[in-house]
Amino acid sequence: MGTITKKELVDRIADELNSSRPRSRIKRVQVRRVVQKFLDMIIDELAKGNRLEFRDFGVFECKLRAPRIAQNPKTLEKVPVPARRAVRFKAGRVMKLKLENPQAEQVGETSQPVQGEVESQQASQSQPSSEYQSSEQQINTEPQQQQTDTNVNFNT
Repeated sequence: MGTITKKELVDRIADELNSSRPRSRIKRVQVRRVVQKFLDMIIDELAKGNRLEFRDFGVFECKLRAPRIAQNPKTLEKVPVPARRAVRFKAGRVMKLKLENPQAEQVGETSQPVQGEVESQQASQSQPSSEYQSSEQQINTEPQQQQTDTNVNFNT
């Protein structure tokens, strides 16, 4: 597990785009400008207090941390910590599935069914009314959603 820098990410994006479009090549400078503009706009929107939602990827939002009293571990002195804003990221469905099964190339290759697939499977099955269902049929087939929060701090 390593660290990917913005330059490496730009190189990968440019290489992938150019391999799929051999006739019209995209320069790394253009990709870098797009990536940088995208990151700048995320920061600007979070600074305004807006919530950014990228379907299946995740949600960025700015939360206000309450003021508190901390303690200096060396001197044991009480230190007031003022209120501040922090960025919170909650992973989306595709990211969660990919993290659970890193070998899967696409979401459809994971072992867990997608929400729409569960509903279509349930609708296509002819089930008797709920008073006649066995205990096995009453078990919820939807996967448990686990909330993944990561606090990322941009000193704004």
